[in-house]
Amino acid sequence: MGTAPTQCPPGISANLHAKFDNRIEFSCSNFPSTLNISKLNCHPNSKGLVNRICSLPDIDDLFWEKVPTPILDVVENPMHLKNLTIKELKLLADEIRSELSSIMSRTQRSFKASLAAVELTVALHYVFHAPVDKILWDAGEQTYAHKILTGRRFLMPTLRQKNGLSGFTSQTESEYDPFGAGHGCNSISAGLGMAVARDIKGKRECVVTVISNGTTMAGQVYEAMSNAGYLDSNLVVILNDSCHSLHPKIEEGPKTSINALSSTLSRLQSSKSFRKFREAAKVVTKRIGRGMHELAAKVDEYARGMMGPLGSTLFEELGLYYIGPVDGHNIEDLICVLQEVASLDSMGPVLVHVITEENQGSEHDQKRETEEKQQEGLSLNGTRSFSYGEHCRTYSDCLVEALVLEAEKDKDIVVVHAGMEMDSSLQLFQERFSDRFFDVGMAEQHAVTFSAGLSCGGLKPFCIIPSTFLQRAYDQVVHDVDRQRIPVRFVITSAGLVGSDGALQCGAFDITFMSCLPNMIVMAPSDEDELMHMVATAAQIDDQPVCFRYPRGALVRTDYPICSGTALEIGKGKVLVEGKDVALLGYGAMVQNCLKAQTLLSKLGIDVTVADARFCKPLDIKLLRQLCNSHAILITVEEGSVGGFGSHVAQFIALDGQLDGRLKWRPIVLPDNYIEHASPKEQLALAGLTGHHIAAATLSLLGRTREALLLMC
Repeated sequence: MGTAPTQCPPGISANLHAKFDNRIEFSCSNFPSTLNISKLNCHPNSKGLVNRICSLPDIDDLFWEKVPTPILDVVENPMHLKNLTIKELKLLADEIRSELSSIMSRTQRSFKASLAAVELTVALHYVFHAPVDKILWDAGEQTYAHKILTGRRFLMPTLRQKNGLSGFTSQTESEYDPFGAGHGCNSISAGLGMAVARDIKGKRECVVTVISNGTTMAGQVYEAMSNAGYLDSNLVVILNDSCHSLHPKIEEGPKTSINALSSTLSRLQSSKSFRKFREAAKVVTKRIGRGMHELAAKVDEYARGMMGPLGSTLFEELGLYYIGPVDGHNIEDLICVLQEVASLDSMGPVLVHVITEENQGSEHDQKRETEEKQQEGLSLNGTRSFSYGEHCRTYSDCLVEALVLEAEKDKDIVVVHAGMEMDSSLQLFQERFSDRFFDVGMAEQHAVTFSAGLSCGGLKPFCIIPSTFLQRAYDQVVHDVDRQRIPVRFVITSAGLVGSDGALQCGAFDITFMSCLPNMIVMAPSDEDELMHMVATAAQIDDQPVCFRYPRGALVRTDYPICSGTALEIGKGKVLVEGKDVALLGYGAMVQNCLKAQTLLSKLGIDVTVADARFCKPLDIKLLRQLCNSHAILITVEEGSVGGFGSHVAQFIALDGQLDGRLKWRPIVLPDNYIEHASPKEQLALAGLTGHHIAAATLSLLGRTREALLLMC
């Protein structure tokens, strides 16, 4: 491997060399350190993390200027926390927060949720014995401190990059991640399953699940809690409450107070002696009879309701023993409570309510996080790009402006939003029509049926849900909307590839699962003008459901005029460029890449037609027949899975006899595998959906294989 040239900050000399024992050593006069690749989960249980990560970070990333982290430097895995004192654990938490802030400043990514959960993460790994004990997380954004403590510190600069660390927990990445998560609301269900399996197999490991305040909006959490209370298996649920979500209205409710009294009560609640006394009291009152047990239960409920915050008895009703609130930034309190909880044997499920402050990070985190997602999208040349800087106009901006224009004309238009977080663009509609905007959080199933109810009541709901989260509500889409032919207007955001959010939030399947529904109108805009028209079209449809999708990211043009859309003829596509040799029929955002392919092919003397399908269902039958009859080759292009737009085209042209003659038809779709996190441009290349890939596929069909290969070089 030899000696590699390096660049250190001014005044620091560096030397990097590798040995045959998988150890990379480097030394700086002010920053001595040793990195052992074999420690980076490169053991038999690591499931190939380093092998999967083909390219390590640039060597410059090893030497960014940052404050010293002497304690963190000696923590290679959670076992090294066991011998630290409380004072050292506090210093370790500060160092982790500093480390995350340093990485954040270099990678321009928001670590706000993880910054808030640093002390909780340290306490969890100090008390429990991962990976034997299972620690599950609902939200990937909370896990970055966990990744640092579990041997992935060196790879943190590769977070969400191609072949780098996932932004979520991943079983393939580390043995310390017992379950893949990131969508939210699944950790209690998975953890309960692990706990029951443990009991059946006669094992004794602890199972801990960490949920967030946003998770408590999802129904699956309460289904899992209710089942946990019924099964009574030992399970620890940590509610990391950063927004005090136990209050009915977060913005109006007083903050849950953390003081000496609540800290003392939390320690008392978690103690083994108190739990045993409480269980013994239940047995005694049952033996006394004559309603004494019910009376004692009421007294216990009222007493605990007075001690705990508003809503705490809900968890008791579900069968979980409630402890809290606990200061999530007081390591000593956290360790005391968690140690007591870990020592409980056969006491059933426990919920520990931990209060954390999300402002532990930079005040600009939220703005940066929003801009990051907005700017992952279509650039001017039709390929996905990623950049930072000033805010780019997005498809969401265009959608909201169109909705505002339609809502000003029609007082029946309302908006229902569901998902992990609300796009900042929607605030414009919320401010203009506060009584006609409903954000239900991570309750997608409720959002769909709620929208159906609004429609039955005479309103015109636009139900806005990211593609990957709409999957959760598919049963409601089928039975509560489509089967009853209720006119709900589904706006499917973040459709297709989503860059650094990888496979977990990729919107690959909505074309397929929406277009197979008998009563659903399915369409997709190719640019901002078409999006405005489709909003107007959806507003006028009042006898059946309709959906349209658009990608995450910037608009094709930046100078588009804000004007009201015009309703489209249902099932009517259009030809953008006339040609005679090959027909490219694009659906949605892929029309732009078809246009790029047409430009490339025209330089090679190939006359190409580019058509915008607009509708997947119903198809433009007249346009399809025209393209089939006047071209020898038809290629359909979509940013969706097998079974979507191309399959509907194939079904028609096969039944219509178009494939019985000279016509060659080929579909270009997302590959039949999950595309992991990378930049949007890299993901499109991996998927074979760039303009160059489309042009190369065309050349191959024309028998010009050499030119196709040269085009991809």
